[in-house]
Amino acid sequence: MDAKDEFLEIYYDNIERDGSDKLLEWLEKSDFFIAPASSSRHNAFKGGLCQHSINVYKRLLKLVQMEFGNDWNKIVSSESIAVMGLLHDVCKVDTYKEDYRNVKDELGNWIKKPYYKIEDSLPYGHGEKSVYILSAFMKLTREEALAINWHMGEYDQRVKNNSSYLMADVFYKYPVCFLLHLADLTATYLDEKIM
Repeated sequence: MDAKDEFLEIYYDNIERDGSDKLLEWLEKSDFFIAPASSSRHNAFKGGLCQHSINVYKRLLKLVQMEFGNDWNKIVSSESIAVMGLLHDVCKVDTYKEDYRNVKDELGNWIKKPYYKIEDSLPYGHGEKSVYILSAFMKLTREEALAINWHMGEYDQRVKNNSSYLMADVFYKYPVCFLLHLADLTATYLDEKIM
């Protein structure tokens, strides 16, 4: 099964709330299923964003099950896990553009090599941009919105600019938010390749 089919299977099996059909239509019209997950680091290849989203979903599900045990779904629904895992990075839609730069090959000859440059038409931030986009289609729970908003953890620019107490408060009050951050980290550094 390719990544898009796997994503759609998880989505259809778990996400049923009002507006989820319109969100999926928007994703289909965007570059979500062919975009890279980053410009030059993890999953920086066509389809990398979709694969990263699946990886984060799987990691989040395992972390929630491990943390909360057999009754995990009494604490967080399978729909919420799918929303947070699959959709945390919709902020990257239509952000990476393929371009070429001149580099020397191993013989010293100049060649054109493709790369992804960042052209963000909606510079709204990262996690907060995902929440903004998703909220245009469907209602998020408070926990989902906070988790997606802060999924970058200590790598979030707002934390680097001394707002770390806000993130820490969220992680203490809503442990699933911290688990999404861990899922994103483990997917990025353990499941994915640097290109």
